[in-house]
Amino acid sequence: MEQMEQNDQRKAYWSGLLSGLLLAILLIGIVFVGKQVFRIFEAKKIAEEAQLEDAELLNDYTEAKIDVIEDTIHQYYLEEVKRSELEDGIYTGLVNALEDPYSVYYSAEELNELRMSTEGIYFGIGAYISKVATEDYCVISGTIENTPAEEAGLRADDIIYMVDGVDTAGMDINEVVALIKGEEGTKVVLTLVREGESDYLEIPVERRKIESPTVSAEMMENDIGYIEITEFDDVTEDQFAEALAECKAKGMKALILDLRSNPGGNLSTVCEISRMVLPKGMIVYTEDKYGKRDEYTCDGARQLTVPTVVLVNGYSASASEILAGAMKDHGIATIMGTTTFGKGIVQRVISLSDGSAVKLTVSKYYTPNGNDIHEKGIEPDIVVEFDADAYYSEGVDNQLQEAISYLREQIEK
Repeated sequence: MEQMEQNDQRKAYWSGLLSGLLLAILLIGIVFVGKQVFRIFEAKKIAEEAQLEDAELLNDYTEAKIDVIEDTIHQYYLEEVKRSELEDGIYTGLVNALEDPYSVYYSAEELNELRMSTEGIYFGIGAYISKVATEDYCVISGTIENTPAEEAGLRADDIIYMVDGVDTAGMDINEVVALIKGEEGTKVVLTLVREGESDYLEIPVERRKIESPTVSAEMMENDIGYIEITEFDDVTEDQFAEALAECKAKGMKALILDLRSNPGGNLSTVCEISRMVLPKGMIVYTEDKYGKRDEYTCDGARQLTVPTVVLVNGYSASASEILAGAMKDHGIATIMGTTTFGKGIVQRVISLSDGSAVKLTVSKYYTPNGNDIHEKGIEPDIVVEFDADAYYSEGVDNQLQEAISYLREQIEK
């Protein structure tokens, strides 16, 4: 009997102790939450008195709320988080609040990677990636010749569903590219959605050093020159000048300028290339939110005088639309293919003192005739839909063949 009483006493003791601990934890939690709520309400009161809408973005209220969220993360979040990661998250979120897919915050490391990529060198797979603003997922818009992407069989219009098992829904291009890039020699697994396939495709692709040739050229039948520009990077101006000179030296009587799946690039680069082909006059002009207008013109000293076809598609965007639009408006080329992407806005990378930067949309651009092509694109003079089946099964580029046939007729006239 005494033993049973002692056992009951022990149970009661431990039960009471556990209840006390739980109550203490609960009280601590209540006190913590209460303190946080008090801090927010006090800050909000200050903000309301100072007319929050007219106050600076960083005021007593927002500072207090950031502190509360940071404390709450450290108190409850499962994993350890570096302060630097939280800081970058604040800056990223601030720019993301613009809801502009083209405005981005870059950490110092990301800015360095961006500069390397615009110089034409990076560690990745050699695929061009695009995104339609209204869609959740990025897509492959093309591949660079003799790169892992081409070797792995990646195709234009492949939807990038996952990268190494990470769902990319809602990510912008920079986030997806960051997931795909990595150390040389490692592999990344892309989960793709491809038209005509009943299930997802999981394709491992090796990362390598990619030295992106942004311009390629050759002479085709009937003395038709062919120049493809894949991006407008720092190296593109010299590469295009060399390609054009080579075609002219070989007796070029007509030119195919291929801008299909060209996502754009540097405004200064496309203007310099435009000066190698356009007559005297306007290349493009921009206007910012204050109505300030900047004009980019050409002296016409190197005008292209042979019949020309510019090939475009739905992934031809930004700088490629500037060049195509200028050549169309000046009447020196026939635009062939399908309607372009429709990105008629200009971004500027603004460096900050700590080595980071923000890329912001700063102006709209207009073709020489004053056309605003944003979210509209450039309509081709001759519509030619791309035959993907013929291309991937037989290696026949029907759009290119149509351009050759058209120019052959122009030469024979």
